[in-house]
Amino acid sequence: MDAVVTTMHGKLRGSVADGVYAFLGVPYAAPPFGANRLRPPQPGGLWDGARDATRYGAAPPQVAPPAAAADSAWGTGMTGEDCLTLNVWTPDPGAGGLPVMVWIQGGEFEFGGQAGYDGRHFARDGVVCVVINWRVGADGFLYLGDGDDGANLGLLDQVASLEWVQENIAAFGGDPANVTVFGESAGAMSIGTLLAMPRAEGLFRRAITQSGAAHHAIPAAAAARIGSYLAEKLGVPPTREAVAAVPVDRLLTAQEQVKAEILAHPDPGRWGAEVVASMMPFQPVIDGKIIPAAPIERIAAGASGQVDLVAGTNADDWRMFRVITGEIDQITDQILTGPVDVHGSQALAAYGLPAEKALAAYRTRYPGTSPGDLLAAVQTDWWTRIPAIRLADAHAGAPSGTYMYEFAWPSPVLNGRLGAFHGLEIPFVFDTLSKDAPLFGPLLGDNPPQELADTMHAAWKAFATNGDPGWPRYDLSRRATMRFNTTSQVVDDPRPWERALWEGIR
Repeated sequence: MDAVVTTMHGKLRGSVADGVYAFLGVPYAAPPFGANRLRPPQPGGLWDGARDATRYGAAPPQVAPPAAAADSAWGTGMTGEDCLTLNVWTPDPGAGGLPVMVWIQGGEFEFGGQAGYDGRHFARDGVVCVVINWRVGADGFLYLGDGDDGANLGLLDQVASLEWVQENIAAFGGDPANVTVFGESAGAMSIGTLLAMPRAEGLFRRAITQSGAAHHAIPAAAAARIGSYLAEKLGVPPTREAVAAVPVDRLLTAQEQVKAEILAHPDPGRWGAEVVASMMPFQPVIDGKIIPAAPIERIAAGASGQVDLVAGTNADDWRMFRVITGEIDQITDQILTGPVDVHGSQALAAYGLPAEKALAAYRTRYPGTSPGDLLAAVQTDWWTRIPAIRLADAHAGAPSGTYMYEFAWPSPVLNGRLGAFHGLEIPFVFDTLSKDAPLFGPLLGDNPPQELADTMHAAWKAFATNGDPGWPRYDLSRRATMRFNTTSQVVDDPRPWERALWEGIR
């Protein structure tokens, strides 16, 4: 069954199934190619007649995802020029005032696609759900130095999509004054940055950051060195015009070469400590314009004070990456306490920790575990847990609400060795538990707890509707944190020793 809505740019013909209307592959900006290559997103054009909106849009240009994610929601199976698109699911385009949720997916700022994220169950429950594409890798985050007006294009794409929502979501039954952005990993890190970006002010009322916060943005000097090295690999001058003239496949090849060079020679003095620890050469850049200062500092100073926030992580966020590569069984104490320029992100010093002291502290906390287990715990703290706590701390004094959670249900596969790993909460949030589902479906096991999906999905919907997910607010005296598991409960200040150990460490 077809359905037609009228947007500011023209009519869209979508589909209807089980009472949910879906409009897929909807352009929110012009294709970022030709004259628009490596430029901020440009307004999309108008069209005559009803545009087909029954198929997903192409994913943005990107390198091939890791083998473990090849069949995941990081890609649609195709990339293409008309990639600045979004999908909308709604219970009723003729309704009015429905809450709106906009999903920003993860992928290390290097991979990304919208096809694996299905918003129909949010629509089933009365929410207009939007899932967006945005530029990644060098296409989205190339920076070439002072005066570079093309920085942070991936974030500007996100802003453009939110502006499209403000202008058009009422045609789908949504309330533009009640928009919640939610996302995971690099998507959550993007949201942590949007909270601090002047360009994003007023475009959303609420935010949910899942395993990502407001710390992953690199200094302009480090980003400029990476941009210059990319241009050197391409054999072109380090200007935006010269790089834009390079074919996409050559740019992606050079992008991979830059990352491989950092991995082979992880020198913090050359690349910057943040880049070596994260192994993400292309990520948000503190350029002084789009991102005026470190996002966490701006939030602590009051930016986003009117935005309600839920921040959280998974109990074992970084463990899966160590298990699936086999690295978890290869780490030794010597590697953990060794020099960064030899061992890169495997060395505790890469995260700013005093290695011997940190190793002793983590061994006391996790007695009897292997060095690989300890590395996974340290990386979970550096990547997600400590940033989430600091984001909640920075936002707790705001007039709006602040809430915190931890997802603790462990995957049963591989004898439970993966734990509550990075991204595992997504099918619970979207209420899409299935072994056949994209992303982590096969890692849910044979009988994932539907009651946990019911609980999390309902909490996210409630927060998007009225700003209250159903547990006490977070404050610095109690630090109330909802721990989601087959039995979910509020825990007060669940991570005091980590906070103490990481105090003062970026």
